[in-house]
Amino acid sequence: MKLFLAMDLRQNLVVHGKSGQRETYKPLDWGYSPTADPLHLIRAIKPRFVYIADLDRIEGTGSHDAIIRKCAQEVSCCYVDRGCRSPLDMLQGDHIVNIIGTETAGTDLSVYHGGILSIDIKDGKVIPSGKALEDVLVSAQRWDFDGCILLNVSAVGTQHGIDRRTLKKMRRAYDRQLFYGGGVSTVKDLEIIRDSGFDGAIISTSLHMGVIPIEWIRRGYCC
Repeated sequence: MKLFLAMDLRQNLVVHGKSGQRETYKPLDWGYSPTADPLHLIRAIKPRFVYIADLDRIEGTGSHDAIIRKCAQEVSCCYVDRGCRSPLDMLQGDHIVNIIGTETAGTDLSVYHGGILSIDIKDGKVIPSGKALEDVLVSAQRWDFDGCILLNVSAVGTQHGIDRRTLKKMRRAYDRQLFYGGGVSTVKDLEIIRDSGFDGAIISTSLHMGVIPIEWIRRGYCC
């Protein structure tokens, strides 16, 4: 199973927070991160796969396109959520795979072709529509994405763990690539995600807390 290092960017720095409360996010300069500078952090940790969320662009206050392209050159694959609001917003560049998040992508997701759909979940519902996660996954079977991420925004940074029954139910609802992010706190959580049939997991806090071996992030696979 693939393992992605998550990096949230705000005002040219990597930031860290929890539960999607972005106004409280602080520069990430602890754990395995000697600096909150994105490129220097990538070079220090040496992940094989990285997931970058451009919070400024998601919120409509700025953009990190140049930084993201430089970071992408340092890894084998760089998943990027830059707050796509239409297919024209997809970022081009070597090693870049676009993430289209339900938070910003609009109501008609059938207009997107390629990339990965991030089904953004808060308090158990897909945002901003409030739909049930399983219903959106079933609909995604008809759309032209290469896969989906289940991103539990409420659990980001909390290390609250995951629910095995929910994961297995979601895996049965969708037959393409499926990834999970949010609240992954232990090696056991990664084993549950793997055993539920997921293709990858996204982590950050559990790495910097020393729970997940850095060697796994560097080789890009776990368990």
